[in-house]
Amino acid sequence: MSKIVIVNQQSGEIIEREMTVEELAKKEEEKNKNLAKAAARLEVANAKKALLEKLGITEEEARLLLGGN
Repeated sequence: MSKIVIVNQQSGEIIEREMTVEELAKKEEEKNKNLAKAAARLEVANAKKALLEKLGITEEEARLLLGGN
C-alpha cells in the first residue's frame, strides 16, 4: 500500500500512515484522468502531424498561413 506522511510544522511531529481505501481509489482515479489527458494530447499532436504531412508543409509554414506567432 501507499503511505501518507503528515508533518505538523508547528510541533515538528511526523505521522506516517497507510492510505485508506478511499484515498487509494482517489489516487488511482487521478492517475487515470491524467493518463487520459496525456493520451488525448498525444492524439491531437499526431493528428496535427499527419495533417501537416498530408499538406506537405512544416509547422512553421502552417503558423504563417494561419497568422499565428
